[in-house]
Amino acid sequence: MIKWGIIGCGRIAHRFVQGLKAVPGTKLVSLWSRREESVNSFVELYGGNACKSVDELLASDIDAVYIATLPDSHAEYSIAAFNAGKHVLCEKPTAVNLKSLDGIIKVAKAKKLLFMEGMKPPFYPLYKRLKEYLLTDPIGSVGYVRAGSSVADCPPDHPNYNVDLVGGAIMGIGIYEAFLAIDWLGETEEVQTMGRFGETGIDMFTIFQTRHQNGYAQLYSGFDLHGKGDALICGTIGHITIHKNWWNPSRATINYLDGRIVELDEPFTAGGLNYEIEHFCQLINEGKMESPIITHEISRQMIAMLDTARAQIGLKFKGE
Repeated sequence: MIKWGIIGCGRIAHRFVQGLKAVPGTKLVSLWSRREESVNSFVELYGGNACKSVDELLASDIDAVYIATLPDSHAEYSIAAFNAGKHVLCEKPTAVNLKSLDGIIKVAKAKKLLFMEGMKPPFYPLYKRLKEYLLTDPIGSVGYVRAGSSVADCPPDHPNYNVDLVGGAIMGIGIYEAFLAIDWLGETEEVQTMGRFGETGIDMFTIFQTRHQNGYAQLYSGFDLHGKGDALICGTIGHITIHKNWWNPSRATINYLDGRIVELDEPFTAGGLNYEIEHFCQLINEGKMESPIITHEISRQMIAMLDTARAQIGLKFKGE
């Protein structure tokens, strides 16, 4: 039985518990949030113990912590969890910048504990089936990725609009696009970015073109245009469309140069976070300190790409 504590009781934490209930051998034990009322209402819905502080949560009988706060506090809570002897699954992006992420990884390794970024797409059944299918019926060498999302219905009081909480489209949405480009094209070699700011000082819409080891990507992220999108992955003898919403993938179409069309349909269950939770729990049981799918290096490459994009449009956060 792997016993969990949750730091932060916002929207994503509700989805996490939905996923946790679908994973055998897990138990929700402790919760804490900066807002006491959110913890109490969370406990009423799902059970567990409401803690008065992070220290109380980390001292409780738990094996792992899911950090569901905004990126401004990810490093602080991750390091505190490691020092308390707990494994950490941290929401994306796991840190404000590469320097902060390297500090987290250093402590995780020193304490010999598991640390993984909660980047969900590669654990979905559709994404896994797509990768497996291409092993026997490939689209050739992949050289181009196009993806993005702009969520125009994000509530005006959402913390994504708060620059002090490390909000903005690049951090909140662009991290997904960074993953997709790196996963299919390899390490980033060049980034070109344009973006515009909103009244609260965060980037409201950003586009970035990137050059990688194996090709190019065109990506976008935003909050004031309606652009919930699909993803296009192009190879030399075919292309893939992961249909919207690609970051919660359930359907893909492969079009081949010879005219063949292959449809893949893999619905997900329990909100979708159950797949990354299951993977994380398996790693704990195997005594691993790092995921072979979302490696520490993959996380480093993703945040480094966002660091460059932010620098090019002049978006800085506290302490930078």
